Amino acid sequence: MQKILSALLALAVVSCAHPRGNYKGYKNATYTVRGQTYHPMSVDEAIYYQDVGTASWFNESKFFGLKRGDTAIGEKVMPWHKIAAHKTLPLPCVVKVTNLSNGKSVKCRVNDRGPYIGDRIIDLSPRAAKKIGFYDQGLTTVEVEVLSVGDGKYKRKKPKKWFFGLF
Repeated sequence: MQKILSALLALAVVSCAHPRGNYKGYKNATYTVRGQTYHPMSVDEAIYYQDVGTASWFNESKFFGLKRGDTAIGEKVMPWHKIAAHKTLPLPCVVKVTNLSNGKSVKCRVNDRGPYIGDRIIDLSPRAAKKIGFYDQGLTTVEVEVLSVGDGKYKRKKPKKWFFGLF
């Protein structure tokens, strides 16, 4: 019996190991939160997105971090994932977040919506916040740069710069 329980637990952990949901390509539909309507960027706009602003971190862990909620695109996430939430980027996308107070950077998968508090531009998972050194402070100033948008055959990467930084 114990072997069966161990096998089921291992299977559950493996099935949740990567944050992937049931959607095709990307999601950029208009949505409303607390009476405010948000119009996410097109893929063409998002691929060149770069911004500086305040980052925070969020945690929805329950039961020792092994049970988490779904993201805006239906992905299950675990405490070891480096993920983020953004109000207007298409979901999913990969961003590079750089803490401007110490220069540390992390790549995160943006797969949720938010933050909806003040002037914050991005919410990071606890692991991502620890990687760039602001977990204990709660907030920091960051630069956010999109590296790619979408998944699978729909994935688009930011074009490489050539000729002295020109596109």
